[in-house]
Amino acid sequence: MRYRHLLSLSVAGLAVTAAAGAGAQTVPVAMEVAGGAIDPTADPTADAQAGDAQQSEIVVQGVRQQYVANVPTIEVPQSIQVLSMETLKDAGITRLDNALDFATGIARQNNFGGLFDVFACRGFSGDEGAGSNYLVNGFNAARGYGGARDTSNVQQVQVLKGPNSSLFGRGEPGCTVNIITKKPGFLLHGGAILSAGSYKNFRSEGDINVPLSDRVAVRVTGAAESADSFRDFGSSEKVTVTPSFLAKLGQDSSISYEFEFIDQKVVFDRGIIAPTGDLKLVPKTRFFGEPGDGPVHVRAMGHQAQLQHDFSPDWSLVLGVGYRDTFFRGVSTEAELAAGRQRLYTDGTTLSRQRRDRDYSTTDLTFRGELSGEFATGPVGHHMIIGADWDDYALDVIQNRYRPPAVASQTAGNLVAGNRINIFEPVYGKLPTPGVFQSYLERQNSYGVYLQDQVDLTDALKVRFGGRYDQFEQIVDDRIAKRRTMQSKTAFSPSVGATYVFGDHVSIYANYGRGFRPNNGTDANNNAFEPERTVSYEAGTKVSLFRNRLTGTLAAFKTTKNNVLTADPINANFSLAVGKARSKGVEAELSGNLPAGFRVQLNYAYIDAEVAQDALDPNFGFGLREGDPLLNIAKNSGSALVFKDFDIGDQRLTLGAGVNYVGKRLGETGFRFGNGSFYYLPAYTLTRVTVAFEASDRLRISGEVTNLFDVDYFPSSYSRLWTLPGAPRQFMVRLGYSY
Repeated sequence: MRYRHLLSLSVAGLAVTAAAGAGAQTVPVAMEVAGGAIDPTADPTADAQAGDAQQSEIVVQGVRQQYVANVPTIEVPQSIQVLSMETLKDAGITRLDNALDFATGIARQNNFGGLFDVFACRGFSGDEGAGSNYLVNGFNAARGYGGARDTSNVQQVQVLKGPNSSLFGRGEPGCTVNIITKKPGFLLHGGAILSAGSYKNFRSEGDINVPLSDRVAVRVTGAAESADSFRDFGSSEKVTVTPSFLAKLGQDSSISYEFEFIDQKVVFDRGIIAPTGDLKLVPKTRFFGEPGDGPVHVRAMGHQAQLQHDFSPDWSLVLGVGYRDTFFRGVSTEAELAAGRQRLYTDGTTLSRQRRDRDYSTTDLTFRGELSGEFATGPVGHHMIIGADWDDYALDVIQNRYRPPAVASQTAGNLVAGNRINIFEPVYGKLPTPGVFQSYLERQNSYGVYLQDQVDLTDALKVRFGGRYDQFEQIVDDRIAKRRTMQSKTAFSPSVGATYVFGDHVSIYANYGRGFRPNNGTDANNNAFEPERTVSYEAGTKVSLFRNRLTGTLAAFKTTKNNVLTADPINANFSLAVGKARSKGVEAELSGNLPAGFRVQLNYAYIDAEVAQDALDPNFGFGLREGDPLLNIAKNSGSALVFKDFDIGDQRLTLGAGVNYVGKRLGETGFRFGNGSFYYLPAYTLTRVTVAFEASDRLRISGEVTNLFDVDYFPSSYSRLWTLPGAPRQFMVRLGYSY
């Protein structure tokens, strides 16, 4: 019964697609794409219809992305990686976290029971209690609760490496992930995909684009998915729908709007336990929560609107507004991490657990504007961006919690105290009532102004400089303590870079930048923490071969972060912003088309991320020593995707393979066993194979097998008692229809 809505949606999508396709009428529109823009006429059938398109009298310019100058990638003094919609489709990837496994230098982190996309880039991951910061069309989309992001509406995923604070503002120094969504266009097209696979995984996905006139177009994308899990009691349901429209207001102006609805229900799961470091102590399927808690429910609704006016072919103004509200509701049972409350460390059998009832909600309102263009001062060319943004974010938190008492109070005769479970023979059903724990309203208000100019000093030498000024204000009203705390901070983030281009095929570059990220909370004296400050350096080379069909980047980097939160050694349960961390390494990326028709995406990263100054872990007070590794960061990692097309008569067969390698990495910050060793997660190598057969221009049959060799692996961990096991071998088959 739980899959009925999926089947109904799938059949309806196919019916609408088939009916629309049967009577398809193309509204021809010429394709002119400005630099830093997405072509709204892009379409799976565009090649076949290109001849008609060239005969139109109307020119629809691209939907311009903010923060992007009209500069060829090989001239940009920065490492940039792009994962395209075609790559994700051929690899059978439907989630952002799986897509980022094939981006250079990105590592998985604790995903909050399966409800966040959390990753570290070049060693730094941000706030461990929230999702990683990423953008959707330049708007912040990670704050709040939107669940694990689906790729049904993704046109491409951009990974902008190195210091970006001079444009984007506060954030992590490793990289900025920006998702570009599918845009409406003026060619009628659509499609639907039905999928089924292991563990009762059923998915339907649809995409339909309709030009209502030669000036107005709408597009609707969406997906619905329901699945069980290899984990006991694991299940999930997800629906995402994104309608959008584009209207041409005149020859030089356009307005676009996009609405996003996301609804997910997931059984909250912290993974397995390995108190002694033995990852085979319990089966990887065993669940240490409570089935009676039910799923956690998250929902997000977002709006993005953008007005673009082109003053000339060289200058454009973009004004945008975004609004997003989300909630997170549900009950979870999870292992207690404090050693003094955890009976497992005493008897090796009984796991003490917390039980939490969360009711979180957020709103996020953003206004922004940007003027970008090109001009010359004598023989010197300029590519300039001038912009400003304002953001108002509110977080409302209500959390009730049951927490185990001290181990001495968890006697054998007292079965309730500790909310305990036998790790070898679990008996479920203990559901203690959570008591009042947290109730507060947090408000963050910020604005920023920025400028960036890339200057063509000669045909070969390019220099980029920029800077951003930010003001950040935070107010937290604690409803339980009846106390208000406030902080107000300012920051200036400069950056400078240079590129030297050798012909059209090779360039070398270097950059330097400073950045910041606010630290939330106050110290023992109720003083706001100083924000984290970062200094980043990067240098590298880029190549463009076979008429830009194959591109690659080799980069070396070093980043230092100050004012990291650490435990206050004098005042228990308080922190100090005195910690320091650093990361350095080398990345290599090559993607595009090789001779003989192979398509490739190849990545390798060496990252040495470590504590840069002795301190105390802010969560558990473990001693951190200079040189200790950072959580979940492997020194060596790499991935490869390879595809090959074969023509069989009028049909096409595509074969593909993917490999992902992740080296050993730290599984718990600061903890050492009695012999002084750390808790490490072992290295792993995963292999996937894909196949797709285009039976006709409209019908596509495809499938993939992931973890082909059924490897036991652990992608991330927060603690020995919160360690996430990876999925075993799985398969998925798909039937797609498009026109």
